[in-house]
Amino acid sequence: MKLGVLGMMMVAGSACAQDLSDVHLAVVPRTAEERARIAAVLAHPVDFGVPQRFEDMPGGAATVRARDTADAFSQPSGNISFERELDFKVGNGLFRKVWVSAPSSTLASDGLGPLYNARSCQRCHLKDGRGHPPEGPEDTAISMFLRVSVPGTPEDLIPEIEGYLATRPDPVYGLQLQDFGLPGHPAEYRLDISHEEHLVQLSDGETASLRAPSYSAANLGYGPLAEGAMLSPRVAPQMIGLGLLEAIPAEDILALADPEDANGDGISGKAQIVWSAEFDQPMLGRFGLKAGAPTIKEQSAAAFAGDIGISNPLFAAGAGDCTEAQVDCQAAAHGDTDERGFEIDAEGLDLVTFYSRNLAVPARRGFDDPDVLAGKQVFYQTGCQSCHQPSFVTHRLEDQPEQSFQLIWPYSDMLLHDMGPGLADGRPEARADGSEWRTAPLWGIGLTQTVSGHSYFLHDGRARSLLEAVLWHGGEAQAQRDAVIEMPAKDRADLLKFLESL
Repeated sequence: MKLGVLGMMMVAGSACAQDLSDVHLAVVPRTAEERARIAAVLAHPVDFGVPQRFEDMPGGAATVRARDTADAFSQPSGNISFERELDFKVGNGLFRKVWVSAPSSTLASDGLGPLYNARSCQRCHLKDGRGHPPEGPEDTAISMFLRVSVPGTPEDLIPEIEGYLATRPDPVYGLQLQDFGLPGHPAEYRLDISHEEHLVQLSDGETASLRAPSYSAANLGYGPLAEGAMLSPRVAPQMIGLGLLEAIPAEDILALADPEDANGDGISGKAQIVWSAEFDQPMLGRFGLKAGAPTIKEQSAAAFAGDIGISNPLFAAGAGDCTEAQVDCQAAAHGDTDERGFEIDAEGLDLVTFYSRNLAVPARRGFDDPDVLAGKQVFYQTGCQSCHQPSFVTHRLEDQPEQSFQLIWPYSDMLLHDMGPGLADGRPEARADGSEWRTAPLWGIGLTQTVSGHSYFLHDGRARSLLEAVLWHGGEAQAQRDAVIEMPAKDRADLLKFLESL
């Protein structure tokens, strides 16, 4: 008998909870002595005049030196072996591969679409960094798309997951809208965005401007969306440190959850629990903007299917996200022939997973600068660490030496939080309601401009700077947002300098 979410939380430290949420990892159990050492290492600082030990290495031994080029996010784990680096490079090749339509003479690369958002993983996650909304009428939305679903019925509930919010795909358009199609297959839509500027008055005479976006699915290629269709804009997130996030013990994440705000601090993070297509059971959600995927492998497989239309061992449909209502798409040639199997096979999916797992986090810059240290103190005094949990120690892992037993500094609790009406998309996902999002990891955030050539943040790239990203916070983070508005300008500048050092 499977446990529900509350049951998992009640036994978060037990073997049963580990079986449910860390079944994908070859874990060596912690000893009592190790648990005591870890608790001491993770204690919040008291003296902000000096850096904490090892905080300059956010990825532990897997950290790499910070580069001032666009390749800063594309390096393998700093502690990877020569032999395993070869797998990383092969996985990189598959991540960058440009897929073509079937049938093709290049059988290893055919199977694209017929409807798709991009022709390669790299097209969305350019240089393994953040995507961005289109910048003007000539720019495409290739690193951004709209998820879509309609309200579910009792039949769509998952009894094993308490608090599950039932949705189902749009009966014609599926789970996401594709803005490209092969010849003879009209694209599903065009993403249209308009903005309205709002001035925010800050302390000491400073101001900031926020742009509030509105989204529409224009030029729908297959008729209207279903009644009640819910759209959610998504920008491709950065790729660094994913393997380290996957290696955080589920019990450590669950221990931070406080869905009823029992401690009265106004922060009520809750764990995302999703049904795993790979393990056929509930698991802790970790990846995606609402933590909708439990593992890197499942996230990668879903992206292959939904974004590129590539079948794989976890999502086997040759037509990708096309629905039965899209007859021509279902009838088109696909690359998953009887002789070949899936369009990307298990070995290829494992290599892409290995690559994604081992994209290294760069070392911090200026972590000992007095203004950065002052900004760190403001960060803690303002209460930002209540959601942006600074550090964890990963599992001991038998077969993942790069991620095994590392002190890491992602600045995320990996939980869902209500971010208020300003950021709400109105679309539930598993246990996340329409205003809840997973706390975004902050490591590497100061290198966004270097890697991606822009400084757009949040789930839809609406924030054009870190300050704007902070000012969009609401809901559970309303008090912190208001404190940033009201604090002295010097404190605000120090806080931003601290964030830019991460």
